[in-house]
Amino acid sequence: MYDASTRRALGAALGAAFLAGRWSEEPMLRRGAQALSPRPRWLRPVVREVLAAYHRPPADRPRELAAYVALALEARRSGVPAPRVRRAFGPEAAMGRTPWPVPEIRSPGALAALLGLETGELLWLADARGLERDAPSRRLRHYDYQWLRRPGAPPRPIAAPKRRLKAIQRWILHEILDRIPPHDAAHGFVRGRSARSHAALHAGRATVVRLDLEDFFSCVTAARVYGIFRAAGYPEAVAHALTALCTTVVPRIEWEALPAPAPELARRHWRLGRRLAAPHLPQGAPTSPALASLAATGLDRRLAGLAPMLAAGYSRYADDLTFSGPADLPARTLIRVAAEIARDEGFSVSAAKTRVRRAHERQLVCGLVVNAHANVPRAEYDRLKALLHDAERNGPAAANRAGVPELRAHVLGRISWVASLHPGRGARLRERFDRVDWEAAAR
Repeated sequence: MYDASTRRALGAALGAAFLAGRWSEEPMLRRGAQALSPRPRWLRPVVREVLAAYHRPPADRPRELAAYVALALEARRSGVPAPRVRRAFGPEAAMGRTPWPVPEIRSPGALAALLGLETGELLWLADARGLERDAPSRRLRHYDYQWLRRPGAPPRPIAAPKRRLKAIQRWILHEILDRIPPHDAAHGFVRGRSARSHAALHAGRATVVRLDLEDFFSCVTAARVYGIFRAAGYPEAVAHALTALCTTVVPRIEWEALPAPAPELARRHWRLGRRLAAPHLPQGAPTSPALASLAATGLDRRLAGLAPMLAAGYSRYADDLTFSGPADLPARTLIRVAAEIARDEGFSVSAAKTRVRRAHERQLVCGLVVNAHANVPRAEYDRLKALLHDAERNGPAAANRAGVPELRAHVLGRISWVASLHPGRGARLRERFDRVDWEAAAR
């Protein structure tokens, strides 16, 4: 029996030979004989085994084929020395089947050309050598890091990609990810859906159950991202390159500089550290929201199937899972099963943020009150009204106590949000807005 390294070498040589021409027994046998010397007795049985396993040539996954051939050789005993590789075939990779209208990219070289890069530049931006983990200097990294402090939780890393990588990620988002439809239950980061559409699905229900996924982006590993690009039909090498462009690891020096966690947070801090030390989606990259939502498709599918069994509805906005149903909705059972499904799908539900609200309580979904219909909380409306009153009497500069840049645009956006949910309130706020001398702030 050949040793493991020999099987891998023979598998790679034969896999490449098999893919270099017609996918039928005799042509594959001839190319296999050209690749190895002397021709082994087991070559024809291996060819037949490959054809039985792959009815079409797996041109988009040559590594998988090489591994399969190596595995087939493991079961074959040979009393003669292993043949040597006489000729290396170089088959052209091809796209696999894809249900979505994504651009065709057959090789890393073709990807680099599409992005206007040299192949070496692509490898550097994809961090093929894993330098980001141990880079001591900011200049050597592809991301700038900030840590957001959170009460009762470890700090959240915000990894902002530098200009060049960010432009590439935007291309991947618009040219590839925007063409892959998410699950119907997903409302976050989806064109035509929003926090409003998510909340509206649960308005007027007797019971609302909310669960929150812990460290949503860092839970999405490179393996999951790779699976998304492979499902889109990209060959293995291209999917690896796209995955590397969209994932990262937090530099060791950044993590070690954080202060020691409080004792009650030590375990969660440790879990987060493990996730950040492995390639994951960086919060701050343009591609991360879409990839996270697509990575949760299996979770959405299973929870959307669970909900009707309990007479409930289900939707998700980013890391916010919401169920709603009748007064006798078995909330404890729902929470337990949903948490088990989330764990099975690679996510973790934060028990501290789980909420069950009945009709006599204020039911909030994504910051919107949904007891009767989706609406902004009264307190938020009152704060906005007070700000406009202050700006009208004392001027925008005096009213801007929070130091919000571009206050006029900020307030106008908040009014538009209120108006989309409650036109009457929106109209009243707009009247107050129009009475403010916004030009005074510029003088």
